[in-house]
This record gives sequence, structure tokens and C-alpha cells, in this order.
Amino acid sequence: MPNDSHQRAAEFHELAAHAHRAAAAHHGKEDHQTGQEHSKQAMEYANKAFQWSQEAHGKSVKSAGKS
Repeated sequence: MPNDSHQRAAEFHELAAHAHRAAAAHHGKEDHQTGQEHSKQAMEYANKAFQWSQEAHGKSVKSAGKS
């Protein structure tokens, strides 16, 4: 079960990284409006990744304590 949380966290980290790269590309092309949209999306993904990471960590700690 803890692996599911780790997998979800990893997926959101990847989505955040992709959105950050897209934002950087748009900012580099002077397309700041689209860049800001991608930056906002990246922050949302990063926040979800953090939440899933916290959950995964909590489950790992509980799982390790049961051994």
C-alpha cells in the first residue's frame, strides 16, 4: 500500500517538472502570460506532490514500525 502513495507522489513530481520546463520555455519566448499559467500549474502539481510525499512517508513509518 505505501508504494501507491510513493508512485502518486512521483507522478506529481514529474508533472510539476514538466510544467516548470514549459513555463521556462514560454518565458524565454517572451510569452509571459502562458508562462505564468504553466508556472501556476507547476505549483499546484508541486503542492500535490508534497502532500502525497507526506502521506507516503507516514505510511512508510507506520509500516516500518509494524515489522
